[in-house]
Amino acid sequence: MRRRLPAALLLPVLLPALLLTAACAGDSDGLTDGPDVLRVLAGSEIRDLEPLLERAGSEAGVQVKLTYTGTLDGADQVASGRADGRLDAIWFSSNRYLSLLDGAQAKLSTQTKIMVSPVVLGLKPAKAAELGWDGRQVTWADIAAAARDGRFGFGMTNPASSNSGFSALVGVAAALSDADGALSAEQVAAVTPRLKEFFSAQRLTAGSSGWLADAYARNPGVDGMVNYESVLLGAREPLTIVYPGDGVVSADYPLTLLASAPEEKKVLYGKLAAWLRTPAVQKEIMTGTHRRPITGGVPLDSRFGPRSGAAQLIELPFPNRRSTADELIATYLNQVRVPAQATFVLDTSGSMKGGRIDALRQALVALTGADTTASGAFTRFSNRETVTMIPFSGSPRQPVPFTVPERNPETVLAGIRSFAEGLSAAGGTAIYDSLKAAYDRPAEAGHYGSIVLMTDGENTDGSDYAAFESHYRSLPEDRRRVPTFVVLFGESDAEEMRQVAELTGGAVFDARETSLTSAFKEIRGYQ
Repeated sequence: MRRRLPAALLLPVLLPALLLTAACAGDSDGLTDGPDVLRVLAGSEIRDLEPLLERAGSEAGVQVKLTYTGTLDGADQVASGRADGRLDAIWFSSNRYLSLLDGAQAKLSTQTKIMVSPVVLGLKPAKAAELGWDGRQVTWADIAAAARDGRFGFGMTNPASSNSGFSALVGVAAALSDADGALSAEQVAAVTPRLKEFFSAQRLTAGSSGWLADAYARNPGVDGMVNYESVLLGAREPLTIVYPGDGVVSADYPLTLLASAPEEKKVLYGKLAAWLRTPAVQKEIMTGTHRRPITGGVPLDSRFGPRSGAAQLIELPFPNRRSTADELIATYLNQVRVPAQATFVLDTSGSMKGGRIDALRQALVALTGADTTASGAFTRFSNRETVTMIPFSGSPRQPVPFTVPERNPETVLAGIRSFAEGLSAAGGTAIYDSLKAAYDRPAEAGHYGSIVLMTDGENTDGSDYAAFESHYRSLPEDRRRVPTFVVLFGESDAEEMRQVAELTGGAVFDARETSLTSAFKEIRGYQ
């Protein structure tokens, strides 16, 4: 019998318009920085442990204050020293990429692995049976051959923003290149054609593993997803999990003390780490979140039995140079993945005058390659991507399209930068006529479609939400599959914007207390 998931893990499933905050938002409510509080920078994957961590205060004497951020942005905060003094520890699904950044090792102290979840393939049982993968050993090469031949389609998170996608990319590349050790840049170049074949079958992308599971549930035409084993086991509909016999890359969730943490926080860290590894808590993590225990005293339950290699997993080698890891991600974005068709519907009404239109210009310029941080380097518009800008005020303006070429993208990126710097603010706010114009544009064959809606106020001109909803529901199915990612800014009507996101299968990003640049960077993981 499948165990019911905790409410925290069900939230992304129950609310397709889940409010996503920009990097460094999401602090635990009601906690000040008292002597018993451990301040932890965490990946969103840790959210499902919140009910458990609430008991750490009474059972371990530690109040855990979580601040959520993306994996690469968190790595950049730690390596650059921006986390020093503000935070005591970090808790991501993996420290592998962080450990490759210059200066990162000096910022880290004790690391304690808490749980394990391999990144594997989950398929609808009928598709797994059709492929003959429901009872025999399968390799990544077998999966790649079926993907090349168009025998199934899958979803996977963006390796530039999510550890599950990065782990999957590393695993596939290592397996297909027959690497004996850590991947090299030469091996990445050699395996690129096979990676392109593999990812030709990718039908969904996402910026987080939980959102991917939600998007998969809304898209019945997609056969499965590459994701954490824990997410696959918790899917709404049962999946047949395929454990490649040539190996996987697993998340080991190391709770890591920062070297800058004061002595009293080091004591709290030790108490929390020890409590999380007690047999009772380890068993609770396994049964409640579908992750494997890290300690040997807790036996695996039947979900992780011997069938199809589930019990014994081979760990594939990980790049040992940042340049190789970065090259692998860049190759995926610019050469391998299905290209994106991104449409930006941008409020340039009179209320955007001054600092707000400046912030919009800055956010768009950052996506042309101006942001060279570890988290920003992979958010620029990718080679082969189609980008369309639709500024609006009292009515939508003429769409301005750009296509970033596969080679030498600098000229087009400069054109987008020039467009952004030339934006000006005046007039009313026709949100829904402008969103309708975006949905009425034809879809590009073989592209991921998405729309970004940025507005700082309420609709004042043209159609209302009800009219847009009616129009959206009349669209062909391929257009209705395009999600709208809404950016709250200024005096946006938050409830109405959540309705837009929920209707279209998108999400809401809140830039009211952070910045447009942060919100736009985070959205790039979903495009």
